[in-house]
Amino acid sequence: MLRFILTRASLVIPTFLGIVLITFVLIRLVPGDPIEVRTGERGISPERHAEMLHQWGLDRPLPVQFFSYVGNVLTGNFEKSLRTQRPVLEEFLELFPATLELAICAAIFAVLIGLPAGIIAAVKRNTIFDHGVMGASLAGYSMPIFWWGPMLILALSPIGLGWTPVSGRIGAEFVVDRVTGLLTIDSLIAGDYDAFWSALHHLILPTIVLGTIPLAVVARMTRSSMMEVLGEDYVRTAKAKGLSNLRVISLHALRNALIPVVTVIGLQVGTLMGGAILTERVFSWPGVGTWLLGAINQRDYPALQGGVLFVSTLVIIANLSVDLIYGLLNPRIRHRR
Repeated sequence: MLRFILTRASLVIPTFLGIVLITFVLIRLVPGDPIEVRTGERGISPERHAEMLHQWGLDRPLPVQFFSYVGNVLTGNFEKSLRTQRPVLEEFLELFPATLELAICAAIFAVLIGLPAGIIAAVKRNTIFDHGVMGASLAGYSMPIFWWGPMLILALSPIGLGWTPVSGRIGAEFVVDRVTGLLTIDSLIAGDYDAFWSALHHLILPTIVLGTIPLAVVARMTRSSMMEVLGEDYVRTAKAKGLSNLRVISLHALRNALIPVVTVIGLQVGTLMGGAILTERVFSWPGVGTWLLGAINQRDYPALQGGVLFVSTLVIIANLSVDLIYGLLNPRIRHRR
């Protein structure tokens, strides 16, 4: 088991270095000068422009800038934002709880609905329920966030049925002390249940929009995996022994069927983080996604490099964790080279 863990963990280092290099290069391929973007139409003198380039270290050759950035990262220095002059790590940690809360709720929404739907669709194969689940999954997977979000806003917001708010994390009348940064948790810690329901209310639409695609993937993968397992000899033997369908499904089939499903759920972390950028934009959610979009628009290289690096690191850790869990669920994986 130790060898399996070390082998998987060793793959993280080249992946991490590759992300640093690709992020650094791609950001600088985006047209626009960060100084001209900030000064706008007013412009500044060539002397002042050269002075600011030197001040920010942008007048050095790109290889020098890259190795300087890598050196700073290795020492824990992620530089300061060009826009706010605040440390990038400080800004990220301040905004990340909002994105994390949204991603967690979307993942819970996807698993709680997608997993049972996939299981029932597999058990009731070729029935109306099965066709309905697969049709809904295909439709959910095909709906882009930038369309699905506005459609739900038109239908359920005060413009339509008036069921949910469409922007922000909590009502303006509530002030919650930040302990974890997750407003639903912090409001419960403070004992303010009105604030909790307000935070939960604000989460409904963004959660549905962000969780729809992962839900569709989980449902389809669960159905496919369950159908394969239900056809195995040991499942037929369990049925022949007279065990109830519930016992056969829950004890014999589900555990083995969950192995690929767990992998898919882990891989959806990247989808959730990427989708959070568009979702936060649509619902004015004050998280990392909104921050990164602002950094792109302002050509804020340090903020964009740091933000992408932090999010990518979280995705790498999540995928590594899933890989290790996969090995625990299926011991045969640990012995493969």
